[in-house]
Amino acid sequence: MMRKLFTLVLSMVFAASTSVALAAGDPNPDELKVALLPDEDAATILKNNQGFKEYLEKELGKDIKLVVTTDYSSMIEAMRFGRIDLGYFGPLSYVLAASKSDISAFAAKSRKGSPTYQAVVIANADAGIEKIEDIKGNMAYGDPASTSSHLIPKSMLVAKGRIDGENYQAQFLGAHDAVAVAVQNGTAQAGGLSRPIFESLIERGLIDANKVKVLEYSKPFPQYPWAMRNDLDKDLQEQIKQTFYALSDETILKYFKADALAPITDADYDVVRDLKKTLNL
Repeated sequence: MMRKLFTLVLSMVFAASTSVALAAGDPNPDELKVALLPDEDAATILKNNQGFKEYLEKELGKDIKLVVTTDYSSMIEAMRFGRIDLGYFGPLSYVLAASKSDISAFAAKSRKGSPTYQAVVIANADAGIEKIEDIKGNMAYGDPASTSSHLIPKSMLVAKGRIDGENYQAQFLGAHDAVAVAVQNGTAQAGGLSRPIFESLIERGLIDANKVKVLEYSKPFPQYPWAMRNDLDKDLQEQIKQTFYALSDETILKYFKADALAPITDADYDVVRDLKKTLNL
C-alpha cells in the first residue's frame, strides 16, 4: 500500500514539474512571440499591426512574431504554457491568464488621456427596445472571457434584473464586430461590446448608425493591458517597458484605438476580479 502511495505521489510530482517546465520559456529569446487580442477578424488585426511589428523589431533588436489565437481561451493557454512572451489582453482575459501564468501587466492603452474605457449595450433599431429592461430575446456577447463584450454588459443586465436563461437567451459570437453586425441584422435583439470598437465600426461605415441604438454605457473600467512573462530577462523586461511607453506613432496607435501606452500594474485589475466573483464567472 505504502509503495503504491509513494509511486502515486512521485507521479504527481513529476506531472507538476513537467507542467512547470512546459510553462518556462527562454528568458532572452531571439524572437519574441507577441499575441494580439482576437477581438476582431484575425487577418485584419495582423494587417493593421505590421507597423507595430516593425517598430518593436527596430527598438528591441529582435525578430517579432505576431500571433492571433482562435479565441480568448486559446490565448490564455498559450501564455500559460510559454508559447507567447507578450500578450495584449482584455481586462478579464488578463485576470484569467494571470491566475494561471506567471505574468504581469505593465502597460495599458490610454485614450484622450484616460486609462479607462466603457462597454456599451446596443439594440436593433426596429426591435422596439428602449431600455435594458426591455431585452427579452437573443442577447449577443463576444467571447465568454471578454470584459467589455461579456463581463460588463452581463453585469449591466443583472443590475436591471435581466438574467440569462430567464429573461433572455445569450449568444456568444466570438468578436465585438460580430456582435454589432448581429444586432444590426436583427439576428440578435441586443448586444454588448466595447464602446471604442463600436464607435470605430460606426466611423468606418461597417455599422449603420440608423440600424442600431445605444441603450446604455457602462461605468469606466481599466483599459486593455499588455502583459509579459515574469521570467524574461530583467534587462529585456525594462527595455520592453520603455519601448511601449515611448510609442508615439499615431498610425500604429490608432489600431489600438489609443493615443499612448501608459504604465499599469496588476493591482489595477482588482476591480475586474471583484466583478468576476460577483457574477460567478
